[in-house]
Amino acid sequence: MDNAQISRVFSDIATLLQLEGEPIFKTRAYSRAAEIAANHPVDLVSIASDLDALKEIPGIGNAISLKIQELAETDHLQFYEDLQGRFPAGLLTLLEVPGIGPKTALRASEDLGIFSVETLERSIEAGEFEKLPRVGKKNAENILRHIRSQRRQSDRHMLGMALPIADRLCETLRRAFPSASNISIAGSTRRGVETVGDLDILCTSDSPSEITHWFASMDEVTDILGQGDTKASVVLRNGLQVDLRVAPAESFGALLLYFSGSKQHGINLRSRAQSMGLSLNEYGLTNVESGQLESFLTEAAVYERLGLPYIPPEMREDRGEIQLADAGELPTLIEVGDIRGDLHVHSNWSDGRTPIEEMLVEAQNLGRGYIAITDHSSGRGVANGLSDERLILHNEEIDRLQAEFPDIRILKGSEVDIRSNGSLDYDEEILSTLDIVIASVHSAMSQERSVMTERVLTAMNNPHVTAIGHLTTRLLFDGIRSRDPIDIDTEVIFAAASETGTLMEINSSTKRLDLKDTHIFRARQLGAKFLINTDAHRPSGLPDMRFGVTMARRGWCETHHVVNTLPVDQFVRFIETPKKQRYALLEE
Repeated sequence: MDNAQISRVFSDIATLLQLEGEPIFKTRAYSRAAEIAANHPVDLVSIASDLDALKEIPGIGNAISLKIQELAETDHLQFYEDLQGRFPAGLLTLLEVPGIGPKTALRASEDLGIFSVETLERSIEAGEFEKLPRVGKKNAENILRHIRSQRRQSDRHMLGMALPIADRLCETLRRAFPSASNISIAGSTRRGVETVGDLDILCTSDSPSEITHWFASMDEVTDILGQGDTKASVVLRNGLQVDLRVAPAESFGALLLYFSGSKQHGINLRSRAQSMGLSLNEYGLTNVESGQLESFLTEAAVYERLGLPYIPPEMREDRGEIQLADAGELPTLIEVGDIRGDLHVHSNWSDGRTPIEEMLVEAQNLGRGYIAITDHSSGRGVANGLSDERLILHNEEIDRLQAEFPDIRILKGSEVDIRSNGSLDYDEEILSTLDIVIASVHSAMSQERSVMTERVLTAMNNPHVTAIGHLTTRLLFDGIRSRDPIDIDTEVIFAAASETGTLMEINSSTKRLDLKDTHIFRARQLGAKFLINTDAHRPSGLPDMRFGVTMARRGWCETHHVVNTLPVDQFVRFIETPKKQRYALLEE
């Protein structure tokens, strides 16, 4: 039983108590416990024997602490099981499907006998589900689309989940075998693909069999798919497959290139090698005529032998990168160290988890020179959005904190809802008090393409809107849910960015990565400029900037494409410039 599983139990309890009509303070207590368990840095099971230690956690009282103890000791919770027994089987499964709320799930279970995703799918196809109250044909079709989308994604893992695991495994390997060298992540994870099927880890060592044996015997391994002297393939507890290969140092360059992909990039490199009388594989380059093998210590050496400069992994997707490299025109891709500010951050004034001060401290620790606190606008009632009056107090708090934090520029901001007609939550007078306005779609996501496009364009034409946040609203599949993107004409939107002076956000949240890489690639071609933001709701979310930067690199962005690479004085000058003149300012 880990923190995520404990969180899931409390979240389910909150939902079921809500259906039973329990007072809202009771359901909120369990919802809050679920959030705390999901985000707590310490394994709750490891401290569960100490009731006082549990109760010291803010938001965890005696009743919740006792339930955590029971879960830790037995892997069961009698209260939870009794509660489940009062509802139809499969109800909680239905609630995992995007678009189905508690009441609809209950009616589907009781009236139609739906108890699984499969029976739900059949009911929709038969035209039965749409007849339930407040459902209708269009909603039923959207739910069916979500089901099929989740099925397609169920064997993939978010980069934000897979990369930290890969980093940890590499670090564990370094500590266990100090003599091992060239330890590296490979495959789609190294290229920064938004979801990955499995992990590839490579290293060099004079004792390969010792490493592969250790790797296959790690505590978190649940299944060994294969183990030999130079490679091992295992499945971790979370279902992620990890493949380890150990090679001699002299062939590491070709090995890393071969196993980093992409497939088509590799095919194109092999074709180039063939035109030079060479054969490229994971061991190196072989002279076809003589049969002599050339080995390479680094990837750069392989590229050089093929007459090319080093091509960054994020660019190896067959989008013309080899032709660009051959012409000596590869871009100098943006790096995390180029980012100077974060312009989309939440605090506990709305739906964030910590006070503004804690976000500021972490931002300074990360070397940020400026930050915008962009708590939600009033339309996001479920996110504790700020009324006009609370926004004024929020701005006053920013002024107060600026005096306490002189080493970081704190900008007044808001993530403002774009209403269904394109208007914004705040009027012009209120918007004029803000330095940064991130305008985002959070509702009415099923609007038709033309309506949604016009809706966002209307917001972009507002002189106070700095950027459009997470344009497509999509959520990546995290093992529980996903959300398909809205239907919007991105070509029109990206072209309008330059015309209106609006920035396009690259949202670094590991569940979003929105804009995705192909959108960034195209938006850049159409002249759009970007902000890379974290959308962080707690200090631990601020380092996720690296994921947004990875998406920007996959979209071939350089520093001049991303406005928050500017030093603070230049950035402030940018946002103080009349909006339609801002893009021209960047060309000076």
